[in-house]
Amino acid sequence: LELLSDVRRRRLEPDIITYSATISACAKSGQWQKALELFSELQQHGVKPDIIAYNAAISACEKGGQW
Repeated sequence: LELLSDVRRRRLEPDIITYSATISACAKSGQWQKALELFSELQQHGVKPDIIAYNAAISACEKGGQW
């Protein structure tokens, strides 16, 4: 989440790699709700999810017992 915050502080637009890495970090730390928020956010910002982003979001749900 620090990486994503840093990108925003610099007034840059996060790309799919930034979002996927952050979603994956949330999955690994059991923050499935935050991971899904980020997945929704990336789509709202016009970033097209790729297989890695989908996999990270699914993994977050699985690790959070939401699958």
